[in-house]
Amino acid sequence: MEGKPISISFLFTFSSIFLSLLAISVSSTSPQYQTLVLNSLPNSQPQSLTWATEDFEAQLSGDGSNPDPDNTLSVQLHHVDLVSPSSFNATPNALFKLRLQRDAARAKALSDLAAANITAGRRGGGHHVVGGRDFSSSVTSGLAQGSGEYFTRLGVGTPPKYAYMVLDTGSDVVWIQCSPCKKCYTQSDPVFDPTKSSSFLGVSCGSPLCRRLDSPGCNRKKCLYQVSYGDGSFTVGDFSTETLTFRKTRVSNVALGCGHDNEGLFVGAAGLLGLGRGRLSFPTQAGRRFGRKFSYCLVDRSASSRPSYIVFGESAVSRTAVFTPLVANPKLDTFYYVELSGISVGGTRVPSIRPSLFKLDAAGDGGVIVDSGTSVTRLTRPAYVALRDAFRMGAANLKRAPDFSLFDTCFDLSGKTEVKVPTVVLHFKGADVSLPASNYLIPVDSDGTFCFAFAGTMSGLSIIGNIQQQGFRVVFDLAGSRLGFAPRGCA
Repeated sequence: MEGKPISISFLFTFSSIFLSLLAISVSSTSPQYQTLVLNSLPNSQPQSLTWATEDFEAQLSGDGSNPDPDNTLSVQLHHVDLVSPSSFNATPNALFKLRLQRDAARAKALSDLAAANITAGRRGGGHHVVGGRDFSSSVTSGLAQGSGEYFTRLGVGTPPKYAYMVLDTGSDVVWIQCSPCKKCYTQSDPVFDPTKSSSFLGVSCGSPLCRRLDSPGCNRKKCLYQVSYGDGSFTVGDFSTETLTFRKTRVSNVALGCGHDNEGLFVGAAGLLGLGRGRLSFPTQAGRRFGRKFSYCLVDRSASSRPSYIVFGESAVSRTAVFTPLVANPKLDTFYYVELSGISVGGTRVPSIRPSLFKLDAAGDGGVIVDSGTSVTRLTRPAYVALRDAFRMGAANLKRAPDFSLFDTCFDLSGKTEVKVPTVVLHFKGADVSLPASNYLIPVDSDGTFCFAFAGTMSGLSIIGNIQQQGFRVVFDLAGSRLGFAPRGCA
């Protein structure tokens, strides 16, 4: 029996369907790229320091936050190089190298702290402030400090004396240099004199607030505090409560270290505003007033004249943010731990970057933290090597350049105005964060050299640094135990 002949039209239709499916399959696996507009490090020195009010309320309302202008506060942000005397005559190239050196010290300090499961400053809470207003303040970027990278200007005492304070999500205790000084480092403003403040109040040795310090001391019935940092810096002095003023917003009864002996890398700023998760941090102390919520937006320091900023209160929570749960480390409650499950390059997950590489174990080792004071994201070595190799493969058409400092994947892009680079997406639990190209391929000199801004670490702790956070509004919702990323949050 003869079979029925297959019509030409059927063969044509079948072939068309097959080719269409093949095209869809190919397109779905084609690498994804995005355009990087090239801006090398500037040849000129940083601009002079100014501190002016910005139209910050308009920035907030642009992402759906709709703050009450009477309850939201902002001030301009500046790089710490404008505060630190040692940076005044340095070239942009020299400043960048110095920042990377300090960044390495910062990352090592955090890793050492996590490895030792030290909980200095993590206990405490004390005086909460009752009220309902939101406020915000500008943030000054600055790697010249060993304890943090961003600064704000706020008033201390009554009447308020204004000074620069480091903002640090990696520590809790709030402190400022105080006279008389046993040993004080050089700062931009006069040293705070507590005897001239009507709101300054010392804490007694037997008070519950004193006992909440990790290592309290006692001298003539006065409570003493001491905080040491991984880079060898330390501050010691009287523990007290004081009023802090953010422009016109006053926050009273803040537990504050009044440091009379302050030694180390604290050059330029007067003290530190701890933003960690511990109960002595500023967000926790002021939690009743501001809902235990804050957010910051850090602009690209090398390519933008816009200010960065920080907001406290309900206005801090962006409606465009994607959220991932905060993870608790019972051994160290200062850091903001999150769950990172993988990373994609060019639209494809890197198969060897598994969740187990970032797991926080029962002993408190490992894990991933989001940190404002670390610049370059550090990943455990196996994860970094896999990410780097995937990016190199996707950027094979770009001319390679020699290694630079801690960066081992650099490119000579001189003479170009823009290039196509593979996309990079961080996959957190419940939140995929797609990075702009400028957040991972950055200029390292004025000659067109750009490097892949990730690094490996032999430590078990991975750190999401602020270069990767640039342009996002990063939301710290302690009340909801979650952390969010809002893209284009600085617009």
